Amino acid sequence: MEHEPWLNLFMLAMLCPLITGAPSSNLCSEENLRISGGSFSFSKDGSLVRYNCSEGYYPTVKIRRCNKGGWNPMPKRKPPECKKITCPDPRGFENGEVYPYLPRYFVNDTTHYSCHSGYTFRGSGVRVCQLNGKWSGSTPVCGRNSDHCPDPGTPAGSTRTGHIFNIDDKVIYRCDKTLTLIGSKERVCQDDGQWSGTEPECYADFTYDTPEEASEAFSSSLKSNLAVSQQDEGTDQYGKKIHVDKGGKLDIYIALDVSDSIEEDDFEKAKDVIKTLIDKISYYEVSPNYEILIFATDVYRIVSMRDFKSGQGNNLEQILKRLANYKYESKGDRSGTNIAQAYKNILESMQIEQITNKEDFLETQHIVIMFSDGQANMGGNPKVHVDNIKNLVINDHSREDKLELYVFGMGDDANAEDINDLKTDRGNEKFFFKLQSIEKLQETFDNMIDEGTSVALCGLYRDYDDSYSSHERRQYPWLAKISVTRSDGTISNCMGSLVTSTFILTAAHCFKFGDTPERKTVDIGSNIRRIKVKQYIPHPRYNLRAKKHMGIPEYYEFDVALIQLVEPLIMGVDLRPICIPCTKETSGALRLSDREGTCRKHQEVLMSAETVNAAFISERKKKIEKKFIKIKQGKWRDSYIEDAKKAEGITATNAEDIVTDNFLCSGGTEPNRDDIACKGDSGGATFVVPGNRMVQVGIISWGVKDLCARNPNAMSEPQSRDYHTSLFSAEVRSFLKDYVGDGTLGTPLTFL
Repeated sequence: MEHEPWLNLFMLAMLCPLITGAPSSNLCSEENLRISGGSFSFSKDGSLVRYNCSEGYYPTVKIRRCNKGGWNPMPKRKPPECKKITCPDPRGFENGEVYPYLPRYFVNDTTHYSCHSGYTFRGSGVRVCQLNGKWSGSTPVCGRNSDHCPDPGTPAGSTRTGHIFNIDDKVIYRCDKTLTLIGSKERVCQDDGQWSGTEPECYADFTYDTPEEASEAFSSSLKSNLAVSQQDEGTDQYGKKIHVDKGGKLDIYIALDVSDSIEEDDFEKAKDVIKTLIDKISYYEVSPNYEILIFATDVYRIVSMRDFKSGQGNNLEQILKRLANYKYESKGDRSGTNIAQAYKNILESMQIEQITNKEDFLETQHIVIMFSDGQANMGGNPKVHVDNIKNLVINDHSREDKLELYVFGMGDDANAEDINDLKTDRGNEKFFFKLQSIEKLQETFDNMIDEGTSVALCGLYRDYDDSYSSHERRQYPWLAKISVTRSDGTISNCMGSLVTSTFILTAAHCFKFGDTPERKTVDIGSNIRRIKVKQYIPHPRYNLRAKKHMGIPEYYEFDVALIQLVEPLIMGVDLRPICIPCTKETSGALRLSDREGTCRKHQEVLMSAETVNAAFISERKKKIEKKFIKIKQGKWRDSYIEDAKKAEGITATNAEDIVTDNFLCSGGTEPNRDDIACKGDSGGATFVVPGNRMVQVGIISWGVKDLCARNPNAMSEPQSRDYHTSLFSAEVRSFLKDYVGDGTLGTPLTFL
């Protein structure tokens, strides 16, 4: 049988499990079917034999198919056997040591990793070989961190070509000859300091993903997609259902295999999986458009995308009823596996949508869900139609996020290599999932996060070309302007950021002793709502005069504060929190699973380059402007710290007494001229934009030169420096956790 590649859309899945029992007919001989150390079972019609082993073992032959009176593969004199499950060889680990150094690694074997002198370790220092043939934790890496991109590592079971990691440099991976590479075979170091594609994994025939890890990774990406689609719609109050109009913002295509290689019971269970998936999506405040296909030799549409959008078939209850009523035998004798035709039909539906309304088509997220065992035996190569779908939706690099191709490879003989060529390849996301059985697939969707509050998801924004009035607020829906009226009548202004419905994050130096709550006002939202302040909470270690005796008249360590509002705000399209690192909410924004979502991983994803593209918001003459900077790290940082001694009034000789590791640095003219922060910008968010979400990494604190006094539109000079309180500081995170992580003070964040 010829194995064919697969699709690129949102979800593909595969069905093949068999039913234990005697064959209903003697299509093939029952002789010589035994397995050493295991057992076997027949499908209902006797056309397939499945081999089974006890936990921790795998069969050297998984399935035999009866074809024209003979078994494929043919039974041999020596029967198949059950062998111990192994994990991929970890000994390709570079620039360090792996212990113990064994010829093979079996289930429950543990490995330990350490780096040679001069190298920095990241990843998991201890890993355990698991029952699914995969190592626990993440790939250990020993890197120098001297290039533009971090060392991408060498996953277990693979070899890597390429050891220079500057912009446009490539690394190429190969798996050991008995393993299949899942992920990106080639990765490129990009301008933002991140690697293109997805970290590869090496799968054996018996390797599979657990429902827990598949659910974490898939639901994280699904949540992001639904949230992005939702942001373009309006809402009047928190929790109100938001419906996509007929033009659509999110189109989901689901295809289910009903060919003879799929058992009837598994087909029925797969229909329940589809229902579960649609139920889970309904938890979000967005209603997607659907097309659902069932295919064997031919394709039958439960509902077409055009009918759904036109209103002829958009009653989900009726659609699910039609799906439930479709019978396994309805395909008749047209029982081949024509995966290519399923994708061709999806392509044709997309073409109709593009012709019907090109503008809406360009704005729409496109997702495909396919359930199949991947055993295509007719129709040609499905990749041809997948590539045409890509060309239709992604006509330039900036539209890559408009199309996503997920594969749920399931069944004993799923063709992982071909499937890998048909999924989406994008950083920090997993698009291929190989599950043991249809029951495990159901468990995966059962475990998906029940998220009913996407209206409050952090970091969402609308990217307008023009920036004025309410558009500014929708572009930066977390933006807060803080004013303090002093006893002498003067007004001091600062900026801040909404981090939960109850708290504004800002700088501690924006306030003085005697600034009571009634003297503080916060303006926020597109309608410029004036919000009442309950209390101001500075970091307990903030002390402006702490180092005056050392020649530092104003010391800005822990220059961070929270403003607690009298009442929680009601979130909407123009009022949302910004993401802050080291929280579970930001893991969702970065499309990291719970397993990957660590504070260290956040810092690696957001801050790995030596110069990190970042921005802050400034207000000049009541007009909001986005200012661009590069956060300087690595080889750049030392000179930026040293220049702190040039600030007016400072006589200290040790620059590290002035600027500690709790600060981020920007400014200057190299490698680019940065925008400069002015006094009214203090307390504002220093943020980065990974993908389509905004994440705050710092708070504007102080600078060496006040260039704005003579020119409000000043740019950096060679030795002008700005310093930002880092949200990756452990003591800053601890302070934030005490308040914005407290469930008694409004809707809390979950800190990692």
